[in-house]
Amino acid sequence: MNKLDLAEEYPQEYPTDGPVPGPFSATDMARGVCRYLRNLGYSPITEFKLKTNRRVDVIGLDKGGQFTIIEIKSSVSDFRGDSKWPEYTAFCDRLYFAVANGFPLDILPDECGIMIADSYNAAIAKDSPVRKLNAARRRTQIVRFAKTAANRLHRTLDPKF
Repeated sequence: MNKLDLAEEYPQEYPTDGPVPGPFSATDMARGVCRYLRNLGYSPITEFKLKTNRRVDVIGLDKGGQFTIIEIKSSVSDFRGDSKWPEYTAFCDRLYFAVANGFPLDILPDECGIMIADSYNAAIAKDSPVRKLNAARRRTQIVRFAKTAANRLHRTLDPKF
């Protein structure tokens, strides 16, 4: 579906330059979120393991050393079944939920930002409040982030190692 088809099908409800209506899989939305973060100058990693062994869907590191965590929700039941997201606030400066266009935004918590995502892009529907990440945790997490990225890159070059 191209932008013109989308504009004809959803003339007032959906912008044609933003994410298209869902549903999308979490993998599809992770791709769009990562593209969006890259366009903003972030370096994103998917399925990043925190020090607590919790795995976040997407984490982005900006040039100032600030972390943004994005928790992807592909359905209302996925959101309602998740109770671990409050633990992520101690590991980021900003926390967002990424959902498909058409997801009921009013059920998402006020203390998090909201992104609307598809396979190719994302857009911020509500900005996240900024929290200051503890300096010692920031340093430790930057090292963990760098090691994760380096190890993943090495596995692409030498998958049997």
